[in-house]
Amino acid sequence: MGTVDKNDIGKLGENLAAMYLIQKGYSIITRNYRHGHGEIDIIAQFQKYMIFVEVKTRKSLEYGTPEEAVTKSKQKQIRKVAEAFINEHDQTDLDYRLDVIAILLQKNEKPKINHYENAF
Repeated sequence: MGTVDKNDIGKLGENLAAMYLIQKGYSIITRNYRHGHGEIDIIAQFQKYMIFVEVKTRKSLEYGTPEEAVTKSKQKQIRKVAEAFINEHDQTDLDYRLDVIAILLQKNEKPKINHYENAF
């Protein structure tokens, strides 16, 4: 009992990120948008921006910071899925931004949330 599966950590991180964005005045458009083999965790709107958010959550720094997991190939995939969403939903009138929200969930500590706007 007590073990937490990686998917549960990811879902918890995405929920925390969504709540964080809502508190900042963002409107969540959709979550877990899939296109081909790619997925974007959160798509939100803030002012004149359509924002595509990759959420990375870690329980420790043993394997590096959460944001370090957003590799060049992951960035390329996110960009491709974002472009598909923009074309599919005729959102070409809005500027768009690619953000990363990194969440560290260490035992007995409040979650640490770092939001990198226009991360790549």
